[in-house]
Amino acid sequence: MRDPGSEGSGSKGSGSEGSGSKGASPEGSGSKGASPEGSGSEGPGLRPGPTPTTTPGPTPGPGDVTDNTFHGPTALQAGNHNILNVHHHHPHTTTAQDPLDATADELARVVGAQWQEEAGLRRLLEPAPLPVRWRVSERKVAGRVLGATAEGARARFAPLPGLRPTTRAHLRDGGGLTELHAVYGGLASGRLLLVGPPAAGKTAAAVLLLLDALAHRARTAAADPARVAAPAPVPVLLSLDGWDPAEDSATDWAAGRLTREYTLFHGRGGRERARALLESGRVALFLDGLDEVTGKLRGAMVSALEAAPFRLVLVSRAKEAVLTAKKARLGGALALEIQPVRPADAAAYLLNRLPATPPPAWQTLTGHLVDEPDSVIAAALSGPLAIALLRDVYADDGAVGELLDTARFPTPAAVENHLLDHAVAAAYTPRPGHPRPRYSPETAERTLRHIAARLTRDGSRDLRWWHIPGWTGHRPRMIAVWIASTLVCGVPATALAWRVSPTLLVAVASPVLAVASGYAVAQRVADLSVPQPLSSAGRRDIFTRETVLSGIAQWLFVATALCVLIPLISDIAPPLWFWYLVTLPIGYSEVLATGRGYEILSRAPFLSLGTGRRYDKVRAGYTQPPVVDSRSVGPRDVWRHHIGLRLCLGLLTGWALALYVGPILAWTTSALSGVLFAVTAVLWTGATAGLAGNLAVATALTAVQLHAEEGTPVRLMHFLEDARRRNLLRATGPVYQFRHARLQERLAARE
Repeated sequence: MRDPGSEGSGSKGSGSEGSGSKGASPEGSGSKGASPEGSGSEGPGLRPGPTPTTTPGPTPGPGDVTDNTFHGPTALQAGNHNILNVHHHHPHTTTAQDPLDATADELARVVGAQWQEEAGLRRLLEPAPLPVRWRVSERKVAGRVLGATAEGARARFAPLPGLRPTTRAHLRDGGGLTELHAVYGGLASGRLLLVGPPAAGKTAAAVLLLLDALAHRARTAAADPARVAAPAPVPVLLSLDGWDPAEDSATDWAAGRLTREYTLFHGRGGRERARALLESGRVALFLDGLDEVTGKLRGAMVSALEAAPFRLVLVSRAKEAVLTAKKARLGGALALEIQPVRPADAAAYLLNRLPATPPPAWQTLTGHLVDEPDSVIAAALSGPLAIALLRDVYADDGAVGELLDTARFPTPAAVENHLLDHAVAAAYTPRPGHPRPRYSPETAERTLRHIAARLTRDGSRDLRWWHIPGWTGHRPRMIAVWIASTLVCGVPATALAWRVSPTLLVAVASPVLAVASGYAVAQRVADLSVPQPLSSAGRRDIFTRETVLSGIAQWLFVATALCVLIPLISDIAPPLWFWYLVTLPIGYSEVLATGRGYEILSRAPFLSLGTGRRYDKVRAGYTQPPVVDSRSVGPRDVWRHHIGLRLCLGLLTGWALALYVGPILAWTTSALSGVLFAVTAVLWTGATAGLAGNLAVATALTAVQLHAEEGTPVRLMHFLEDARRRNLLRATGPVYQFRHARLQERLAARE
C-alpha cells in the first residue's frame, strides 16, 4: 500500500522462502507487496471510523492458536498496539472445526498484529486523525455502478455478516471510512477500486479499511460462536509487483506471496492451504501497486483478476487507472475516488497537535487555510503526506509562517518539495523528550540519498537487503576475504601437512594450496554479489521431527555397522563408543540434507559429497510439516535468521567435520595431528559453509565497503530499521520502501 506520500512504492515478490511487513506517518508505507500508495501511512492519521481497529478477537475456539510467545519492540507492547505475536497451536477438542476456518482465524490474528503495528508506525491511529472522504469516481476507470451493485440481479458475493447489500442510493453522497467498509462488505461484485491523485491517502485508506474489516470479522465471529454463518474473509494487503499473469493465475500468484510472507504457510502443504483459503473466498485481497507496473502488464493483471474467486480491493493512482481501463477493465468494479483534505480539516488537525494557545506563526497559517481555501498553501496541504511532513518538519516554535511567502513558494509543488527536502533532517534532529538520534542528519541524508538513487536506477521501490551486495564491486570484498581466509585458515592447514609429512614438497605445496583454497572461499563472496533468492526457513523448518529421526537413524546405522565391521578387518580397534562419537556428523549432515538446511551444506568440504544432486534427491523424498510459529516476516526478522541461525549452523558444519575425522587421526596417529585437523576443518568448512556463503555476512561486508566509499553507516541494517521507526522508510513483507514514492524521487534527484 502507499501512504499519502508512498504512492509509488511496492514490493516485488522476493525470492524468499519466508519473508513479512510494517510504517509511520500520515503517509502510507507499504511495499510492493503493499506499494507506497497502497501501503501505508497516508495521512497524519486517517480516521479509523467508528469501527475500532483494536477490537479484541473472539475467544479462541477449536483449532485456534493461543499463547503469545514472541513480542515486538517493547515500546509497542502495551495496550492495543501489541505486535508481532507468535502463536503456538494448542487444538481444543470440545467441538470440531473446519481446518481451513482455523487457519483463516490464525491468519486474521497475524494480519491484524502486522497492520496494527504498521498503522501505528505510520501514525494512522493517533487521536483526532484526518478524516477519509470518498465519492464515486467520474473518471473512466470502471463500468456502470449498477454492474457493481447488481440491484435486481444475482450477486456474485453475498454481503458480509451484519452488513446490507450496497445500492446506488448508498453511494450517492459518498462518505467516510464507516461507509467505505459498508460498501466493501456489501458490494455484490466484490470488486472495489480506490483511486486518486498521488499522495491523496489511498494507501492509508486501504490500511484503515483492512483494520476495520478485521475488527468487523472478529466482532461477528464473537457473536456467532457456533459458526452458523460463514465468517467474513480475512483481508490481506499485497503488492502487485512481481506478478506475471502469463505465468501464474491470480490465485497461484497470491498463494505464493502468502507462503513467502506468513510463516503460517511455510512447511508441508502450506501453499496448498493458502490456495484453498483463496479459492474458498476465506481471504480477500487488497492489492496495491497497479500504477507501479508497466502498461502492458497492468492490462494483463486486470484481465486475470476478473476471474479471481475472492473479493478484491485494488489501489491505484487515477491517471494509471484510466490508462489501464482503455486496454482492460475490471468487470463489475466500483471505482471510488479519495477526496482531497479540506482546508478546515487540515487546520483542525494541525491545531489539535499544538498547545491550547498555538504559537502565532501556527495561528496565522491555520487561519490562512480557513480564510483562503483557494490559496497555494491550501492546495499544497490537500493531501495527508504534505500535512504529515509539515508537522514533522516544523516544531511548535518553528518558522512555519515562511510557507505563506508566495515569492519563495509560488506553487503547491514548491511547498511539497521544500517539506520533502527537510524531512530527513527533521527526523534526525534531537528534540526534547526524545532519545538522541544515533545518526547525524548529514549521515542519514547521505545514506538515504544513495539508497534512493540506487533504487531509482534499478527502477524499483523495494529495498531488499540481500541485494545490497550487488550495489558495489565485489573485488575489494573478495580480496579481503581471500587474504583473511588464506592467513587464518592456511596456517593450521600448513602446520598439519608439515606434521604429517615434513618434506620440501609439502613446505612448497601447502602455502600454494592455502592460497588456492582461500580463493575458493572468496569466490563464494563474489557469487553473492548477484541478486539472490532468499531462503529463510526457521529452526523448526530445518529440525523437523522427520529430519531429526532420519538423522538419528542414519547415525545409528553407520555407527553400528562400523562397530560390527571394524573388528572383522582389524586387530586393533577403538572402543565401540568411539564410532558412535565420530559418526555423529553423519547424522547432523543427514538432518540438514533432508530438511531446509541443504544450502548450508552445499559446497562444504566432504559433507557436501562434492555435489548437491544427491541431497536434492534425498530431500525430494521428505515432506515438511507445518511451521509452528505464525507471524508475518519483516526485513529484520529475515536478517536475524540469516545472521543468527544459518550462520550458527554453518559453523556447526565445520565442527561436524572436525568431529568426523579429528578423533580418528588422534587415535591412529597422534593427539596433535587430531587437534590440528579439527582446527583446520572448523576454520575451512566454517568459512565456506557459514561465513562466505551467508547472505547476511555478505551484506554486512558490503556495508563496510559502502561506509568507506559513500560514508554510509557501518551497521546499515540497524540504520534501515531506525529510519523505519522515524517514518522515513516502511516495511511490507521482507522489504523496505521509502514512506512515499515522492520522497524517494526527491532524494534520488538530489543525489
